[in-house]
Amino acid sequence: MIISTTNNLEGHKIEEYLGIVSGETIIGANVFKDFFASITDIVGGRAGAYEQVLREAKATALAEMEMQARSFGANAIIGIDLDYETIRDGMLMVTAAGTAVKTSKL
Repeated sequence: MIISTTNNLEGHKIEEYLGIVSGETIIGANVFKDFFASITDIVGGRAGAYEQVLREAKATALAEMEMQARSFGANAIIGIDLDYETIRDGMLMVTAAGTAVKTSKL
């Protein structure tokens, strides 16, 4: 499956637009990650624990979106947008959305 943030795929012709697909995930960061991130914030540097949580959430949202696109019969998703939002205390929501399409090589 081709996954792209662009609306066109070089070397491919879009044969059919199948509809909007999305994937969402909500992940909570635990108390220990919060504690170590606050120390990192004080002394400077990157918050590696939070970065890992963000990567996991993004991968889960993209995988869910891809699964939905496959169920539509798509072989590509174009125009992907990723949104990150914090909800409640320590909860992170990641949403991936795009357009499922059928493509063929030129």
